[in-house]
Amino acid sequence: MKAIVIGAGFAGLAAALRLCKAGLEVTVIEQLDQPGGKAIGWEGVPTGPTVLTLPEIPRQILGAFGQDLPGLKPVSPLTRYVWPDGRVFAPELELEATLAQLSAQEARDYRRLLLEARTLYEGARDTFIFGPPPTSARLLQYGLREGLKAHPLQPLSALVASGPYLTPFFLRFATYLGANPYWAPAVLHNIAWVELGLGVFHLPGGMRALALRLYELARGQGVGFVFGQKVRRLQRLPGRVGALETEAGWHSADLYVSAADRHFTLDWLGLPQPAYALGVSGFAVLMRLSEAVPLGHHLYFSADYRAEWNQIAAGRWPQDPTLYLHTDGEAAFLLVNAPSLPLEGGRTPGPTESQAYAQHLLGQLAVRHPLPIATWRALSPLDYSRTAYRGALYGRAPHGLLGALRPGWAVAGLRNLAQVGGTVHPGGGVPLALLSGWNGAGWLLERRSRLKGGPL
Repeated sequence: MKAIVIGAGFAGLAAALRLCKAGLEVTVIEQLDQPGGKAIGWEGVPTGPTVLTLPEIPRQILGAFGQDLPGLKPVSPLTRYVWPDGRVFAPELELEATLAQLSAQEARDYRRLLLEARTLYEGARDTFIFGPPPTSARLLQYGLREGLKAHPLQPLSALVASGPYLTPFFLRFATYLGANPYWAPAVLHNIAWVELGLGVFHLPGGMRALALRLYELARGQGVGFVFGQKVRRLQRLPGRVGALETEAGWHSADLYVSAADRHFTLDWLGLPQPAYALGVSGFAVLMRLSEAVPLGHHLYFSADYRAEWNQIAAGRWPQDPTLYLHTDGEAAFLLVNAPSLPLEGGRTPGPTESQAYAQHLLGQLAVRHPLPIATWRALSPLDYSRTAYRGALYGRAPHGLLGALRPGWAVAGLRNLAQVGGTVHPGGGVPLALLSGWNGAGWLLERRSRLKGGPL
């Protein structure tokens, strides 16, 4: 049997490995000229994720082929947070060392909210992360067992309200799924436990090194890769996909996995786009430095976090944004939250506007964290729109209880197609994209087996 995977990002690489392990002949088709998706990089600078959480997920995938992740080390402090008045907070893996940096009231609030995040995570993980897309029955079971603990009628902003410093600190974790934290449901507080409780890990070479490791593993297993070919359409036949057309011609297979943005898949099938609201995008500045600086993760809060998100909600690039800075040797990566396209007034910003905003961000960075910058490059939401519909990095906005649910792996009843990746179950970010690709491909294999009445 033959399988085609669309996309060589983390979800696509994981799906290709799962299909290959089942004995299929697998071909991956990627529009870019190399694997890695958002982690491809530019002159050694990361273009996306910089640290790893839930390392057991890539370890399990690599372990299925007798490999591991050498060099993976926990990071502590996790991130250095700085407020405009000069307050610095650098949470450690060791709880008491973290609490020692806080006032007595802040320490009580931090401990309470950390335990709350753990309760939410442990209650949700089997249903919304490690299991398949939940059915109505599974959702009912979760609701009866954990529903009241998840504060279904409370917004995240009310749950984590804990003073001028800890409130924005805890709010920002919801942005990891593309949420406006002031519109997010309380259940998204579980994300805080993944980082603060389970830890953050650094891999030599960053996430690009992980992508290349998976790519070389897939090649070694016989997976074929076709780079530089953009998908034009998927031939939709009754109940199945018949073939796939790229700029270079047609490809056919028995099974298809799309690890592209769900909106792109629906467009290739000639299906209408969903009506749900999109999550946020990002604006990044990638920097090559003239001298090496220490490995570090820094976050500089804006003077008014709510006002910043009001600007984003209005479709404007915030003028005083919260800055996330990752430094590692002679490379630095700066990222701020930004609205998905189009911007206010229906505009799509051009190169001149993007360059001007990048220079504005570099000016803000120079005041807070001066760096010896040699060269730099901007990545705007328009650039991100190559791999994310309208630049929305995580697809559907996880606002409200229904918004927090990710679309499943099935598409329009097509029995030989699975949709995986950061815009569907279980969500975005490196570990969840890997999990989506691996488990989504496994779901497709099981579905094919059931329909055929036996094993592949």
